Amino acid sequence: MDKSQQYQIDPARLPRHVAIIMDGNGRWAQEKGEDRLFGHYHGVQSVRTVTEAATELGIEYLTLYAFSTENWDRPSAEVTGLMQLLIQTVRKEVPDLCKNNVRLHVIGDLEMLPEDARLEMQEALGETAGNTGLHLILALSYSSRWELTRAAKLIAEAVAEGKLAPSAIGKDTLARYLTTADYPDPELMIRTGGENRISNFLLYQLAYAELYFTDIKWPDFNKVAFLEAISAYQGRERRFGKTGEQVKNG
Repeated sequence: MDKSQQYQIDPARLPRHVAIIMDGNGRWAQEKGEDRLFGHYHGVQSVRTVTEAATELGIEYLTLYAFSTENWDRPSAEVTGLMQLLIQTVRKEVPDLCKNNVRLHVIGDLEMLPEDARLEMQEALGETAGNTGLHLILALSYSSRWELTRAAKLIAEAVAEGKLAPSAIGKDTLARYLTTADYPDPELMIRTGGENRISNFLLYQLAYAELYFTDIKWPDFNKVAFLEAISAYQGRERRFGKTGEQVKNG
């Protein structure tokens, strides 16, 4: 029996949006006596596998933490290799994304990307813009503190220009100025690689998300591992500040 069949996934209780911190590429490679880029190259297959699994399940949004603003401080050879891998992967995967009706989005400080990588991403966004299936969101040159700082500046500018009254600022105002304004908040956040932290990822948006941590390193994270995370999510009671009795009674 296919191992994936042991997980009884309820299609009526799927998370609408899953976010993933893809961690462990470098350590996976080092355990095999290879350099860190070897792990990043193998991690691409896991991106493909999870994207296909999310599409098959009918999940609407999948956000992948591909490269943080802090990652720019890594050794220059690794950063250069990652940018080259990004270009190669996007160029190679766009035809399959279109075939599977997947629409690509990007959030982050794209001005920090090398020009060739930025142009490749813009072209891919245009080519997939008409797709109506899974929304695949890459968090690229992204950090939540950068995003929140940017949002605060935009709100301050709107107030200074008379476009926004301070008294009109409410709990939903900030969300409208985030890079994720067009997407629902994630209900499930998965982190691979054995670390139990959020690492500056969607801090505002994950306020009520279920957090799922696994020791599996990203290159080994396959469809079965993804289904296990979805199954664990469906086994939890989401209360949003209410009591369990209130949730059960509607």
